This record gives sequence, C-alpha cells and structure tokens, in this order.
Amino acid sequence: MLSRVKLNNKLKRFWKILGPGLVTGASDDDPSGIATYSQAGAAYGLSTLWTSLVAFPLMAAIQQMCARIGLVTSHGLTGALKNYYPRPVLYLMLLFSFPAIIMNIGADIAGMGAVGNLLFPSIDATYFSVLFTIILLGLIIYLPYHKIAATLKYLCIVMLVYFVVPFLYKQDLTQILKATFIPSIKFDKEFMGILVGILGTTISPYLFFWQASVEVEEMNDRKKHLMVNKKIIHEINEDVDFGMSFSGFVMYFIILTTGTVLFNGGIHQIETVEQAALALKPLAGNLAYLLFAVGIIGTGLIAIPVLSGSLSYIVTETFGWEQGLGKKFHEAKAFYTVIGASLILGLSLNYVGISPVKALIYTAILYGLTAPVLIAIILHISNNKRIMGRFTNGRVSNILGFSALLIMTAAAVGLIYLQLAD
Repeated sequence: MLSRVKLNNKLKRFWKILGPGLVTGASDDDPSGIATYSQAGAAYGLSTLWTSLVAFPLMAAIQQMCARIGLVTSHGLTGALKNYYPRPVLYLMLLFSFPAIIMNIGADIAGMGAVGNLLFPSIDATYFSVLFTIILLGLIIYLPYHKIAATLKYLCIVMLVYFVVPFLYKQDLTQILKATFIPSIKFDKEFMGILVGILGTTISPYLFFWQASVEVEEMNDRKKHLMVNKKIIHEINEDVDFGMSFSGFVMYFIILTTGTVLFNGGIHQIETVEQAALALKPLAGNLAYLLFAVGIIGTGLIAIPVLSGSLSYIVTETFGWEQGLGKKFHEAKAFYTVIGASLILGLSLNYVGISPVKALIYTAILYGLTAPVLIAIILHISNNKRIMGRFTNGRVSNILGFSALLIMTAAAVGLIYLQLAD
C-alpha cells in the first residue's frame, strides 16, 4: 500500500513537471506531419521506421537549447535574435516563417475538416474547418495561459490512440525490429524526397520559437521571478525529452500502421490524412479507422494553437508589442490579433486555390531553408557565455546540435535539388 502511494506521488510529480516540452512534442505530430508519415509508410512500408530513432536525439537537443535560451534570457528566440544579431537576420526569419506557418495552419485546418467529414458525411468538410477555427480562436482568446497549457497537456492523451492502432492488425515482430534498428536507404529521387519530408516535419523552425517563448510564459505564470539553477534546467530537460520521445513514438507508430496495413494492402499513394484514415477502414477495420481519425483531430487541436502562438510571438517580439497568452485580450491586442489573423488566413487558403497538398510542399521548402540557419544561430547563442552565463551547452548537446545542423543542411540542399530536378 505504501509503495503504491509512493508510486502515485512520483507520477503526480512527473506529470507536474511535464508542460511546454510535452505540448511541443505533441504539436510536432500535427495533421500535416501525419500526412507525411502516412505517405512514407504507404509508399515504402517499414523502410523509414528507423528515422524516428535518428530524429529523437536531434529534436531533443535543439529543443532543450531553445528552452534554456528562453529561461536564461527571459526572452523568446526572436528576442535573442533582435538583441544579439543584425536586424536583416531577424527580418529574413520573419519573411520565411510567416508564410510557412500560415500554410501549415491552412493544411492542418483542411485536414481536420476533411476528417470531420469522414466521421459525419452529412456535414461538409468546409463547415468543420470553419467550426474548428472558431472554437480554437475562442478558446485561445478566452482562456488564461495556465488553462490553455493544462488543456493542451491533457489533449496530448488523445494521441495515445496511435499506440493502439498498429496492434489491431497482425504484425511481424521480426520484420519490425529489423526495420527499426537497421537503416534502409534507397538512393532514388522519390525515397530521398520522403526522407527530406520527414526531417522537415519533425525538426520544424516554428517549434524553436514556441519552446523558447513558452518557457518565458511559464516563468511569468509563476507570479515571481524564477531563479535558474541546475534543478530547474534538469526538470526542463526531462520535460523536453519526454515530449520529444512522445512525438517520436507517435511518428513511429503511424509509419508502422501505414507501412504494414496500407503498404501490404497495395495502397502506396497517399496524399492527405483523410485518404490515410479512409484507406485503413477496409483493411484494418472500423476501430482502427475511427481511432486514427480521432487522433488527427486531436493533434490539430494541439498543433494549431502552437503554430499560431509561435507566429504571434515572432511578430510581436520583432516589433516590441505586448505579447503573451497569459495576458488578456485588451492587454495584448496585437498578439491576439496576429493569432486571429493567422487562423483566418490559414482557413482562407482553401478558397484561393492553394490545396493542402501544395501548402505542405511550400511549407516544407520554407522550413527546409530556414531550419539550418536557425539551428546554427541557436548553437551560437547556446555556446555564448555572455548570453547564457554558466548555462552554455555541454559536449553532448553540441555533438547532437551540430549533427542536426549537418543533417538539416544536407536536407535543405537535397530539397533544392529535388525542386530544380522537377
């Protein structure tokens, strides 16, 4: 009985530690990301399953640096760029980030609407897209920060459905283990394109900005200045590690599901999340289809506030406007106006001829071009004692960070090559 109480107390303490890192990790597996992972699984089976193991430490290392930057400087990543780098660098990041995030939001809203239509065919997908946009806008503006944080945190539980879906279908454990731990690479344009897409959707620049800014938000929400020490840093690293591993597992199980069910069922061409969900229905059964679809809507409800919030932090911090989810609308009108505008612009993309598939391609290009530059800047800031004091990077962080820089630079070069080759 005593051991059960101790276990419950440990779990409660761990759940309390979890916050921005968990939400950031969950938002990484947005409907757009699910579409990319589904494309990989359907087209190549389990051949890309190993990428989740490679992506996790790289994601975790960069996000830990961003969290530390926010905690130590009390500024978001945009603030650090503004204070320590030439203005053209800041404006260039804004120029690339704004359209990329808007198109990402648009693709996610469209995906949620389409899946809503699958679950309730009598209601048009457009109505669902509008409904989700209104709900998200209302909740973001109305709820105070701590309630938004708690809501997003509990919404992460919805994503556990992806851990269940693969086991509703017969699996070959030996084949899965082999694909997980022995990388398989095909040196052709299509396969390399999928690898670039996976990297682009897992190591996304908007997450860098969100992580740093939301750590500042967490500090402000505690009502008093937080003294940064090794214990706080350790707790933040735990939060980020758990969030990124959670994200990696979701990615892993989506590729596993589509790589066994769809690939083995002869369905190799998937472009959207609703196509992936619909294709599962006859092959894996109604429950797998239902869980996969519900998971898509849940991930959208997590990711879109993060996307719109990160864009608003970027814009308002760039121009020195009042910002923060912890502030009420009348205290930070510009901040909430940017959030509202980003949701409305994202929703409107479907009405101006930009399809979710095209939006994903454009987003991947813009993210792919900005990610290496931002990672290099994050590494520079994290190793600058003038900025970070005694909380600069350790050896392991730098090894992983520079590995991420090299891989994302190679991915950017590959992305440019693939676009020019078309």
